[in-house]
Amino acid sequence: MSQLRTRLCGAALVAAMAVGGATAQTIEIHNTMGAGGSEEAALQRFAEIVAERSDGSMEVNVILGGQLGSETDVLQLLNLGQTQMALTGGLFMSEYAPEYDAVSIPFVFPTFEAAEYYLMETGSGAAMQEQARERGNLVYFGPQMRGFRHMTSSREINAPEDLQGLRMRLPQIPLWVDVWEELGVQAVVIPAPDIYLAMRTGQVEAHENSLAGPYTRQMWEVQDYIITTAHLSFPWHWVAAAAWWDGLDEEQQEIIREAVEEARQHGIEVELESEDYYREALIENGMTFIDVDQEPFREAAAPAIDRALAEMADGVSDDIETAIGSTAN
Repeated sequence: MSQLRTRLCGAALVAAMAVGGATAQTIEIHNTMGAGGSEEAALQRFAEIVAERSDGSMEVNVILGGQLGSETDVLQLLNLGQTQMALTGGLFMSEYAPEYDAVSIPFVFPTFEAAEYYLMETGSGAAMQEQARERGNLVYFGPQMRGFRHMTSSREINAPEDLQGLRMRLPQIPLWVDVWEELGVQAVVIPAPDIYLAMRTGQVEAHENSLAGPYTRQMWEVQDYIITTAHLSFPWHWVAAAAWWDGLDEEQQEIIREAVEEARQHGIEVELESEDYYREALIENGMTFIDVDQEPFREAAAPAIDRALAEMADGVSDDIETAIGSTAN
């Protein structure tokens, strides 16, 4: 029996127990990150609210660290109705609604609030949610902020022209590679565990990540600068298996919706606090922050962004502009 099939069988037993009666219904909720971050904080708050407001008739089992497999594995479990919920990344959009997945394009949304508005308040966001349900059997509740991704570099970067020929590590995501190569970097695709060694040996001079990345990897030992390009938020997303959700009564659904909303707002607050901590810690360890004007980078990346948007559904570009305009300070 394959590893995934074993997981499916185990999850099926849990799901069967969960729907066996109105009392002590167990809700599994998954996240691939380990303990200690804003993800765990949000999920634990969700569990507390559900237990309290359901008077103990529903209880939440928080499963961290990808214990039931990768993001792909969990999406399959949700699709088949073999588990209940997840705080997941953006893979489901590229799988089930790629023509609306604008939040995965670097330099498109200048703030998390703009990305949130696009997902929750526009026709494109509504179409994404519909397709996620039709193709992936997912019910969508909303995004949760992850810290914006920035650059680290061994040399000063103050403007797009400073990127020319820079050897920059990127993940194996063709869209991201295309955008950064448009900016002039020499993209080097290497696995995440090899980033530190690649920088130490000079194979690459830069990489991009949220501030948690250089902090946890002690990047100050091999990099000098963090350039606040803020090119991508790439939020988490709260989703549920449609088969499970449709089996709940209205009161239970209302409890879940309210708990998700309060929990994701709590997670956003914790993430913002973490960002402040990471910045201070990185500075204390010797890294210099270069707070650049982000607009010239967006303008320089525009041809690649336009190519990506041309592959998307009609109305996406207009909805992006609406989201940015509606959330501008």
